[in-house]
Parts: sequence; C-alpha cells; structure tokens
Amino acid sequence: MEEKVQKNRIMLIGIDAHSLEGKRTGVGRVLLNLILQWQRQPSENVKFILYFKDEIPEGIPKGKIFEAKLLKSCSTAKFIHWNLWRAAKKDKLDVLFCPEYVGPIFYKGKIAVFLHDIVYEAHPEWFNWKSAADKVLLKWVSKKTAQKAEIVFTPLNFGKAEIIKHYGIKPEKIIITGEGVDPAFKAEGGKEAGIVLKKYGIDHKFFFYVASIFSRRHLREIIKAFLILAEMRPDLQFLIAGVDYTPGKSINQAARKANAELKRNAIVRVNFIPDEDLSEIYRNCEFFVWLSDYEGFGLPVVEAMSSGVPVMTTDGTSLKEVAGDAAYLIKNNTNINEIFEGMRSLLTDGILRQYLIGKGREQAKKFNWKLCADTILKRLSEESEK
Repeated sequence: MEEKVQKNRIMLIGIDAHSLEGKRTGVGRVLLNLILQWQRQPSENVKFILYFKDEIPEGIPKGKIFEAKLLKSCSTAKFIHWNLWRAAKKDKLDVLFCPEYVGPIFYKGKIAVFLHDIVYEAHPEWFNWKSAADKVLLKWVSKKTAQKAEIVFTPLNFGKAEIIKHYGIKPEKIIITGEGVDPAFKAEGGKEAGIVLKKYGIDHKFFFYVASIFSRRHLREIIKAFLILAEMRPDLQFLIAGVDYTPGKSINQAARKANAELKRNAIVRVNFIPDEDLSEIYRNCEFFVWLSDYEGFGLPVVEAMSSGVPVMTTDGTSLKEVAGDAAYLIKNNTNINEIFEGMRSLLTDGILRQYLIGKGREQAKKFNWKLCADTILKRLSEESEK
C-alpha cells in the first residue's frame, strides 16, 4: 500500500520563471523551450509552479501541470532571495529549479541550478557588470548556489570542466544537458522574406549577427573586416542585432563611423528581433558570423545551421564543441585579415558554402529541446524522490 501511494504522489517542482518576462533572450528562450516540451508530454506525477517577478506573460503554459504565481518585487535580488525563498518554502516544493545562475541563498530546500556559463567567474574583466555590488553578489551567490545545489546543469563538456575548475564541484553532481533548436529555424521559409527584410532596412545581400554585444564577441574586429569587404562589394550589408553593452556603446559608434566612410547604410543596427522575424532573417542571410572568446553554448550558431546558412565562428571554448567541423572556424578573433578572408570565402566559394550548409544541417540535428528537457526532468524527478 505504501509503495502504491509513493508511485501516485505528485512531485512539485518550482521554477524561477522571471527570465520569461519582457523581451526574451538567452536564458528566457532556453526556459521557454523547456516548459513547452514538458507541456507537450505532460507527466501525471509532476506539477510545476512558475514564479514571476513583474508580470505573467502571454503564452505561458497553463492547465493541469502548470501553475503561475506572481511575486511582485521591486528588484530581481529581492525577488530571488526574499519573495522566491518564501514562496518556495510555503509551497513545500520537492525541488526548486533555478535556470539563471543563482538561487535564493537562504532557502533550505533542494535546489537545481542551470549554469549556462561562468564567464563572470572565469573572466570577470569581460563581464557586463551592472554595478560594483552586482560584481560581488553575482560571483558569490552563483558559487554558493552551485555548491549547495543538489544538481548543477550545464549544456556542454566545456562548461562542466569550467565549473569543476573554478567552483571545485564534484563531477557527478554536474549534468550535461545539451540545448536545442526551435523547429521554426529551418531552411524553408514561412513568411514573405522581402517584407521582413524591408522592415529592418535590408535591401541587398547581407550577413548577420544576433546576441547581446560584449567586447568578448569581437564586433569591432568584424566591422573592420567588413569595411574591407564592403569597399569591394557595394551590394553587401551587415545586420547586427542585440543591445550594445560594450564600454561607451563602442559598437554603435563603430557602425555609424563605418556607414559614414562608406556613404551608405551598410551596417544596420537593431537592438532586438522578435522570433517571428528572426527565422526569416537567418534563412535569407548570406552567412552568419558569431565570434567569441568565451561562451557556455552559443545557441545562435545552431539556429543558423538549422536555417541552412553557412556559419563562421570561433575555433575554441564551447563553440568548437557546438560547431564541430560544420562551420568556418576562426583561430584568432583579433586577426582582422583572418576574419576578412573567411567572409570573402563564405561569399564567393560555392563549394565551401554548400559543404558547410549540408554539414551544418546535420550538426544542428544533434541538438534538440526534447532530449534536453527529458534529461533535466528525469534528474529533477530522481532528486525529488530521494
């Protein structure tokens, strides 16, 4: 009888869901894909409580296995370390899943944390610190959360090695999840491409970058290489999408200066592209460029490959692990000539382009959200049963 009760017990998993609010990038997009997978294949023995800070966004799964709770808070720190802590304790969760690096530091219940990368620990000089307090708190709280958590999730072997190196966590506590690619990112179009491209000021052949802009992602060097190419190819544009977090917003300045030199709108800058437009932009660019000195995964690389376009990325960190031999790999992110030669090859070498397109599609198939979601839920369920 006791065994039957145990089997029928509903496991209660709480999720810090505030990254789903507002314009979703990075962690928010990862979390949305996870909960959509759990919605598609609901488990009778699991219920999720999604905790929000400012609002409960439209399109969030509801129903039998999902409950959304709004914990109004004046700051993210207060939301995590006070509101979320109290709600999780009151709801008597089996486990609290924290998908964005940190969890409530005073919470005594079971925690699982997702560390997408630890660049703030490995290279604090590259990280976009909001304040001096943030610099201290994020590093300290993230490390403490990981050390006290029952489970630490990370996308790749690269991240696992970094967490062991910098946090001293036992390897068996770290679970590699992979990530996935949304089915919307495919080579076949769904919308009228011309309408979408016109909306962003694209009226020529173009290549593309999307993500938050940090110095470690080398947009300055990419722009310099593009200037050389644009002098030779007046029909070429470069679309850069993402908020500029570089000191003094230097990439915005570099883009304006480049356009003034070229006397045309060669570099197009936008802060954000919604998902319904993003897939169309991926599949219509000549190639996708994404260089970085440090990443935990590099989701845009996989999205571009799945969309059927050639990719240029870095030969190192997680990006080499993600791209395999399916991208044009840059060995030195500061070498403008190497970047220029890669761009020119991706534009003019038809054989290389077709090779990378084919290899990229196959490489992208190795990553899927179902596998990632299944891996996480299985481990969360095992922990809640202990």
